[in-house]
Amino acid sequence: MKLRFDWKVKTGIAVLVLAAAAFGGWKYYQGQQQAKKAAAVETTDVIRMDMKSTVSATGTIRPVNSVEVSSKVTARIKSVLVKENDTVTAGQTVATLEGKDYEAKRDQAQIKVTNTKAKYDRVSYLYSIGANTQAELEDAQMNYETAVSSLSEAQSDMNEMTITAPMSGVVIGEPKTPGTMAVQGTSSPTVIMRIADLSTKQIQAKVDETDIGSVKVGQTATFTVDSYTGKTFTARVTNISQTDTSNSWDTSSSSSSSSTSASVIYYYVTLDVDDPDNELLPAMTARVEINTAEKPDALAVPISTLKTDANGSYVIVKNPDGTQENRYVETGIYSDEYVEIISGLSEGEQVVNTYTAKTSAAKTSSKKNQGGPPPM
Repeated sequence: MKLRFDWKVKTGIAVLVLAAAAFGGWKYYQGQQQAKKAAAVETTDVIRMDMKSTVSATGTIRPVNSVEVSSKVTARIKSVLVKENDTVTAGQTVATLEGKDYEAKRDQAQIKVTNTKAKYDRVSYLYSIGANTQAELEDAQMNYETAVSSLSEAQSDMNEMTITAPMSGVVIGEPKTPGTMAVQGTSSPTVIMRIADLSTKQIQAKVDETDIGSVKVGQTATFTVDSYTGKTFTARVTNISQTDTSNSWDTSSSSSSSSTSASVIYYYVTLDVDDPDNELLPAMTARVEINTAEKPDALAVPISTLKTDANGSYVIVKNPDGTQENRYVETGIYSDEYVEIISGLSEGEQVVNTYTAKTSAAKTSSKKNQGGPPPM
């Protein structure tokens, strides 16, 4: 009997030892898993920094003042007196046209003026002595005045044989060569040459409709061009177009009717360029960053830490005891990597940089976001 009792006691003790060992192992495993989970959470401090919000756009450099030189009459180009990159002054002769046909017309008009003047003088004398009627005098006078008008027109056409520069500047591109027919017209005349004032330049940039509300006249900007690697130029916003680049709002326009509702809407923004060394050339592509807002010593967190739901924007705050809570915040301006926090956080607090599922220990702050919706 004693042996059977000792065996039961030993068995019970062994079971208790095994149970205690299993419980201890399970607790150890749980502790290791919690430690791994806590170590996997990446946090960042809420900091203060100088922030700048920008709008990116791409545009083309062009001179502020430029002109296309064309002829007011149709004639063949006789000579071109300037070449590409030449500097010209307003009124300078830059080309001449063949004028033989117009010269012949002018001579004919001059002969007609002489003849009609002589006839008018005779009729006027005869009318003065009662030999001609009032109607004959008026007809002679009308013929003479018509001839004078035709001579004036012919002389004006002859004057157009000399092409002068309408403004001071630089000849941009290669002018037309002698022998080319210069065609007059209002829709598509022959452009003999282009002259531009390169002392002042602009950028015509296209800004997306989602950003145009942040752009204001007077804002400063920086831009780069491929020709000068590593160099940054400055500019200033001087004009914002009140219509989009394709006038899509005008349903009566044929160009707008072809656009679809899925098209991206852009607006032209004009910026005056600072180029004291005259390094920039027309048609260069400028990659522009318009400074839309600046905030010194702003409270900020990385944009990657910001989340959104139906209630607004929030961050996951890691408390000193290791617990986490969802804290709703009011946001301000955005930079490329950071967002300003107007309220909801304090400097030095830690926010989780990676998404973790909500736990029973997580608490939700009652503050709602009052800023703009951030990206998910």
